[in-house]
Amino acid sequence: MDMPMSVMSRIYMQYDAARIMQAAQALDADAARKAGPLAGMLISIKDLFDEAGQVTAAGSTILRAAAPAKADAPVVARLKAAGAVPCGRTAMSEFAYSGVGLNPHTGNPGNARDPSRISGGSSSGAAVSVALGLADVALGTDTGGSVRIPAALNGLAGFKPTQAAVPLEGAFPLSQTFDSIGPLAPQIATCAAVHAVLSGTTAPQTPEHRPLRLAVLQGPLMGGLDAQVTADFAAALTVLRAAGHEVIEVELPELDGYGDVNRIVVATEAHAIHAHHLDGLKIQGDPRVLQRIMSATGFGESDYPDKLAHRARAMAAFHTLADGIDAFLLPTVPTVAPAIAEVDADFDRLNALMLRNPSLVNFLDGCAATVPMQRAQRLATGLMIFAPGGWDWHVLDIAARCEALLQ
Repeated sequence: MDMPMSVMSRIYMQYDAARIMQAAQALDADAARKAGPLAGMLISIKDLFDEAGQVTAAGSTILRAAAPAKADAPVVARLKAAGAVPCGRTAMSEFAYSGVGLNPHTGNPGNARDPSRISGGSSSGAAVSVALGLADVALGTDTGGSVRIPAALNGLAGFKPTQAAVPLEGAFPLSQTFDSIGPLAPQIATCAAVHAVLSGTTAPQTPEHRPLRLAVLQGPLMGGLDAQVTADFAAALTVLRAAGHEVIEVELPELDGYGDVNRIVVATEAHAIHAHHLDGLKIQGDPRVLQRIMSATGFGESDYPDKLAHRARAMAAFHTLADGIDAFLLPTVPTVAPAIAEVDADFDRLNALMLRNPSLVNFLDGCAATVPMQRAQRLATGLMIFAPGGWDWHVLDIAARCEALLQ
């Protein structure tokens, strides 16, 4: 696809057509890789993964002068061994610390369906690279929704695995408690194929096709939906029920305050990660990202361990609630993509709104997929299918069944 360089430069931090051709030729000469499960698949790489010979800048200015990585991150190495061809390093929120995808250093990719609106983040360029046909699949990270938010807002499928399922080495961290690695793609089947490579696991040979028991989490997570998300979610539930699946409503009181848990845990861990270059960030960093990192200096000594204990209790309660339920459902994001100008004027509220639903799954160390609730070429909305940690292939199977019905 021909794309103006002014647009390409907001999607990709590094894109080298000659390098892609060389990689494709090397694939043709390697019989094992050529026979791999991802053979010939163009995959964009978020700018926080190590690639040998490339600088891992994580969307920042301060790291652009760093030495190039000496080796590929394990996930990148696995993708290459499976035959995938990396096609460029994608734009992202600085240090992956925002759900809207804006970056004052690199410009904003803009939504694939309306460039005046946000792409979502932090894997912003990742989503747009796939939605515009510049890559077959994208490799992203998800600390509070950073795969699922941009996937949902750009009409894609996305998958956030259980954190321990995919190795984090070689990925610039935001939070060791919540970071996870997952794909964005046009269909959930491609996400599943990539997850198999990333995790080194395989799908069950005989997925179940019995009627499902699905649960919608009630409470604040269903509040504040805009008109289009409300209509699309109601229509999706109608389709699922018409197909013979049971959809019930449930509550989980232990979720109270989970947003504060995420905020305090992530800020505390991010502050420790960035402690050695805080002075530089005060000069060269995104002020909004710096503010979130520095918020950790105002926490009490017991806040961090108390929040981790709260999380452990909620995880246990979620596992108990899940007994007898196949998966949980929510709108991935409560609204369609807001305008970039609106986010600039009301960043804190809209960033929190984008993160609200998907970050729940990171809080619970669950696994989650998002699939489009409708395929019309209007602003996109996503259905989030999620479950406790370790249910990854079960969630991917249910997501594929939902996707087929909603198409």
